[in-house]
Amino acid sequence: MTPFLTLEGRRALITGGTSGAGAATVALFRQLGARVLTTARKKPADLSGAAFVAADLTTTDGVQAVVEAVQSEFGGLDILVNMLGGSSAPSGGFAALTDAEWDKEFALNFFPAVRLDRALLPGMIAQGQGVVIHVTSIQRNLPLPEATTGYASAKGALNTYSKSLSKEVSPKGVRVVRVAPGWIADPGQNGLALRIAAQAGISYDAAVQVIMNALGGIPLGRPARPEEVADLIAFLASDRAASITGTEHVIDGGTVPTA
Repeated sequence: MTPFLTLEGRRALITGGTSGAGAATVALFRQLGARVLTTARKKPADLSGAAFVAADLTTTDGVQAVVEAVQSEFGGLDILVNMLGGSSAPSGGFAALTDAEWDKEFALNFFPAVRLDRALLPGMIAQGQGVVIHVTSIQRNLPLPEATTGYASAKGALNTYSKSLSKEVSPKGVRVVRVAPGWIADPGQNGLALRIAAQAGISYDAAVQVIMNALGGIPLGRPARPEEVADLIAFLASDRAASITGTEHVIDGGTVPTA
């Protein structure tokens, strides 16, 4: 009997796949039969058997190293999941965002996806099939002025770019979809809470509550788990989602108050 969902034999690159939802996605893809390459600046102790290349994707050299690893490991690609993202910007609103801080936000949250797409999509187009998944964020709709203006802006740019890309390459057999997580319950993904706690002199749990309050609460009553985000990504990457392209899929427990 054919399983409901399989990625058997698919060649997948998952960026940012060494912690949190990224690591959960790597593990699930491998469980579903995909051959997986992931990347980060440093190799972790446990990769769940995935191939790995150390690279800094905020640089053009780092992107080139990953592209070369894809060709060496797989000879091509079927699925590209751009999970990489995050923020190191200080709190303090717009005035705290220097040119250097703005550059860092876009270098991490926007340009790696653009550069990897530019290098790897031609191969997908040539083979007549492929899936690109860009992980955006509900922050593009619910930015926190105190701390996430730069991050939210970069994710907003990624969202617009993704929609345009989907219109261009979907007729050529390559689907482009977006996944927009809200709060994810994993310490590896909660750098913002750690920074708020340090800067405000409050506990980590109190900082989490600050963010929850700023978001207006989560109607589901809890944040998403990394494994739940991975489930959504795997479905969208599979043939079960063969007619889905150009769309953004929110997984936020109902945080965004409008459709």
